[in-house]
Amino acid sequence: MRKGLVIFVVVNLVILGVILNEVFTLITLLFEDCSKDAIHAIDIPALNSSFVDLRPQLIPKIIHQTWQDESIPEKWQVPQQSCIDLHSDYEYKLWTDKKSREFIATEYPWFLETFDGYPYPIMRADSIRYFVLAHFGGVYVDLDDGCSRRLDPLLTYPAWLRKTTPTGISNDAMGSIPQHPFFLRVIDSLQPYNRRWPLPYVTVMYSTGPMFLSVIWKEYIRWGTTEEARVRVLMPEEYNKHPWSFFTVYKGSSWHDDDAKAVFWMGRHWLFLTFLVPSILAVLYFFGFWVYKRRYTRNTVYSEKPKTSRFWWRRGTPTGFKRLSQHEV
Repeated sequence: MRKGLVIFVVVNLVILGVILNEVFTLITLLFEDCSKDAIHAIDIPALNSSFVDLRPQLIPKIIHQTWQDESIPEKWQVPQQSCIDLHSDYEYKLWTDKKSREFIATEYPWFLETFDGYPYPIMRADSIRYFVLAHFGGVYVDLDDGCSRRLDPLLTYPAWLRKTTPTGISNDAMGSIPQHPFFLRVIDSLQPYNRRWPLPYVTVMYSTGPMFLSVIWKEYIRWGTTEEARVRVLMPEEYNKHPWSFFTVYKGSSWHDDDAKAVFWMGRHWLFLTFLVPSILAVLYFFGFWVYKRRYTRNTVYSEKPKTSRFWWRRGTPTGFKRLSQHEV
């Protein structure tokens, strides 16, 4: 094999390896059903059951929420109040932009430059929820998630997240004890994942949002954890839509823009794209190989010295010309 062709193949293999390394965890998420760590209905005491009081509650009774200031939009006052009314014995913390920045500046000054440098406010709202759970513990709930029942049964797990569709986990409802190793890993991963992508939606999702959290979670559970460090997963049926579910979802996603529609379209047609993307990559690869061969051939001339056929019955008969590089001419 010619040296130039070897270099071409090696370079393409390196590029392919880098791409696979970047998306490997995302690919494995497609096949993750969370069954090993799932919190099912059978694990949750029935409404108003006395068994709730018999379980040790590990997560402190704190509810965290975020908004830019103290003026909550009217459409989210109902879900906000539902959580407050059902949990009168819980401490309630509303993290405004001002309080969030003061907290980061005081407790985590090493992160302040990154926090201030986020291009979209939702990224600060995403990151602060990880820090307050790692620091204080408690339960974080998005403002567009109303509480349908008390959260006490979820306090018996050291940490929990909720499964989302079509894959991965979400960051709109989470619980943790203080200093849980998973959330410590999450806040340590925020700076390495702080990247700018062409689409704002991808920048948010993969730098601080649910896709970021899903990747960190998948890497965290890959090799197994101790029972104390385990992260449980609230399944969709226990999250909402049923009488025994914990939350009622109101319309949210206020930060979504037009680029999000394109991503949602891709999510609905992921099977088609699964075949389309490799096909495009294959076409680009062969096109690159064709360009390489054209350039290599164009830089080659032929000597007039004839070659002899390797077949005995044609031996001595000129069959072609010896190819030389331009440097030999």
